[in-house]
Amino acid sequence: MKNLLRFIALGIAAICVATGCSRGDAQTDAPQFVTVRDGEFYIGDSLYRFVGTNFWYGAILGSEKYGDRERLARELDLLKELGLTNLRVLVGGDGAEGLESHIEPVLQTAPGVYNDTLLEGLDYFLAELEKRDMKAVLYLNNSWEWSGGYGTYLEWTGHGPAPLPKDGYREYVDYASQFVLSDSARQLALNHVRNMVSRTNSITGKPYTESPAIMSWQIANEPRAFSREGKRALADWLRTTARTIKEIDSNHLVSTGSEGKYGCEVDLDLWAEIHNYPEIDYANIHIWPYNWNWIRRDDPARVVEDVDSACRYTQAYIDEHFDRFGGAKPIVLEEFGYPRDSMAIAPGSPTLGRDRYYEYVFSIIRDSGKINGSNFWGWGGLAQPAHRTWQRGDDYSGDPAQEDQGLNSVFAADSSTVAVIRRMTESLKNISK
Repeated sequence: MKNLLRFIALGIAAICVATGCSRGDAQTDAPQFVTVRDGEFYIGDSLYRFVGTNFWYGAILGSEKYGDRERLARELDLLKELGLTNLRVLVGGDGAEGLESHIEPVLQTAPGVYNDTLLEGLDYFLAELEKRDMKAVLYLNNSWEWSGGYGTYLEWTGHGPAPLPKDGYREYVDYASQFVLSDSARQLALNHVRNMVSRTNSITGKPYTESPAIMSWQIANEPRAFSREGKRALADWLRTTARTIKEIDSNHLVSTGSEGKYGCEVDLDLWAEIHNYPEIDYANIHIWPYNWNWIRRDDPARVVEDVDSACRYTQAYIDEHFDRFGGAKPIVLEEFGYPRDSMAIAPGSPTLGRDRYYEYVFSIIRDSGKINGSNFWGWGGLAQPAHRTWQRGDDYSGDPAQEDQGLNSVFAADSSTVAVIRRMTESLKNISK
């Protein structure tokens, strides 16, 4: 009998080792990943709806050499206290250091060559999120010049130097339109995706594929074709990249980072097609009333006076995407921003227009059933920008290097906006159960 009991015990132990329950209850120890079913996000059996923020510089703050781990801890604790537990974060910049309107330090300095200190910063950042039960959407590329992305991959594959913002918007668009059509540039981007998704965290010792802090791998920030000729190539590239991510990591969601129809050459059908691919788990849209001329730009006072116009356009943009998509998968409004009154930048300066706009957007998220999550742009938190244009040594804020520092940032000192955000996160507590 003793030998029989010992045999049974050994058998149970072997099963537990194979299934991962050797340290206790398998259900208790298993990571809680975000999943999608019936058009909603879930964590376990609990509905997951969120108001989060864009925190593109989070991994840089986590770097021991270039960042500020004390500030990172304070920021994450504040965000957690406000209920902002979903952060959209850049996985590093690409290209040379010291470029105009370009973030630094740079993660990928040459194809497949990485700054190890920044990689460890990303590891540290994710470990800190895990401690706080927070989630991150990690985007791996950028169609815009401020972090390298399209332009850097094109430079590395012999397409000549990428235009700078001072060269003009049209010049950059014409150049960047080559990315989705370039086999060699897309291959370098795919290599970067493989390198990041298959990484093991040097802090926790766990593969990224097992991190409960990651909600979604995101292919790019605002991926665009930048030409009608490139629309089909854009769709094929997004699907191929998503499939590659899924082959490496079956635990985490995959998303595109799209703005919506404005990211698809104003082709709503193309946007819907891309987000209906089985490799893509949910849909994205972005909304920028000032950048998209939904408010008049000739007078700084219009930031406050034209809020009603911005709200009408916002509702229409959300409605048309929801109506076209049908609700089979969640939709996340993962970027929306609004300038400070009179285009000011200082922390604590008036935000009457922004507060009214945020209130309206949050009401849509709370009441319409059309948006399953959101990330406002962006969190400036405890930063104290020293210059209107970012310079080396300045605090990182929600505004990347090519934008006025503080224009679209929400700082901890912005008490009225913080109060709007807090009211929204409190109201979601009863929904996300």
